[in-house]
Amino acid sequence: MKTTRLLDLTAAMVLLFYVALSPPLACGDPGQRVSMTLVRGAAALGAFCLDGSLPAYHLDRGFGAGSDNWLLQFEGGGWCNDIASCKDRSKTHRGSTRFMTKTAVFTGILSNNASLNPDFYNWNKVRLRYCDGASFAGDRQVGNGTSMLYFRGQRIWNAIILDLLPKGLAKAEKALLTGCSAGGLSTFLHCDNFTSYLPKTADVKCMSDAGFFLDAIDVASNRTMRSLYTQLVSLQGVQKNLDPDCTHAFYPEPSLCFFPQYALRFIKTPMFILNSAYDVFQFHHGLVPPSADPTGRWNRCKLNVTACNPHQLDALQGFRTDMLGALMNFFRNSTRGGMFINSCFDHCQSALQETWLSPTSPRIHNKTISKIVGDWYFGRGDVVKEIDCPYPCDKTCHNLIPASTTDSLAPNAPDHKSLGTQLSPFFPGFFYFIFYV
Repeated sequence: MKTTRLLDLTAAMVLLFYVALSPPLACGDPGQRVSMTLVRGAAALGAFCLDGSLPAYHLDRGFGAGSDNWLLQFEGGGWCNDIASCKDRSKTHRGSTRFMTKTAVFTGILSNNASLNPDFYNWNKVRLRYCDGASFAGDRQVGNGTSMLYFRGQRIWNAIILDLLPKGLAKAEKALLTGCSAGGLSTFLHCDNFTSYLPKTADVKCMSDAGFFLDAIDVASNRTMRSLYTQLVSLQGVQKNLDPDCTHAFYPEPSLCFFPQYALRFIKTPMFILNSAYDVFQFHHGLVPPSADPTGRWNRCKLNVTACNPHQLDALQGFRTDMLGALMNFFRNSTRGGMFINSCFDHCQSALQETWLSPTSPRIHNKTISKIVGDWYFGRGDVVKEIDCPYPCDKTCHNLIPASTTDSLAPNAPDHKSLGTQLSPFFPGFFYFIFYV
């Protein structure tokens, strides 16, 4: 045990040494602080966060030519899949607006700076706060002793939209629904429903960032993510809010439609998929969850991919192959879709200025994420689907490994009932280990 801890400490010290020698990330604009708006009418709709508090969003008004255009971003932050984990979550900012910061910093795709976000800077931009633990998809409530747990994500989604419609969303000319991580998954689940709220003349599209969670087999030959989603769908009453065509096609396992790879072919609205083929969240919790690595043989590899042995690298390349396989039909046959699948060890790339658009942003064929998303949305150019070469060929990567994904946080892994709340880039105190290869 002492030897293992010494190795982990040594790895961390080496990593920090690399950070000290690495070129700094471009800071750019610090972003704009946007105040929280509580949805006062949500109670009448039965739309509550896990603890019964009112849901919320942050709205930055558009201006000029963007005044009638809208960008909505689902916040990310993992899931809860049993009463105990949801009860714990209800006492945090991931389950209650009572514990949330009252302002949010808008950067990346939410920036109002034309030089940092040229295509969407002057749009109305909304961040939907996440407080239900099921990607805005549940609809149930349960008694918990003397209190209630509200699994009302679907109603929260509806309540926020109804609150925004009279504020200008009802007359939107252009609209983009997006989200990161669990919020990226929400984008798949709600894309077509979003379209139904808007004028038939509106140009409506959706973009998922780091939300293409795979039905992966982990290194111990288990389907950890499938187990998590099956429990979550059952607990939170999600099934009735999944696409009925999908649940019919996958009967008797309707919970599979919570996975984007199975739901994607039923989505009618144009979709853009932004994801790393080596997404660090899925690497740490889907491919190598703590339950699949009880002796910690993957610990150093998780901290720094340059420390991975050949067997571990083969497993990571296999994960990339599986992801590309799940996307291949979309890549070949979707005439209105777009994609940017790079080979950076990262998670969520549109909300951070450094990865969205900066002098050191990741690129594929010299195109930034901001550039290709804009080209796709506005119909500029012919090539709006990009797949990176396999690691380690891409030299534009920052390879951002969230420090909180180390095994010291293993109790929050999927086999410990609550997944990923610590990984959202909107979590206060969130920071990265950065290594260049």
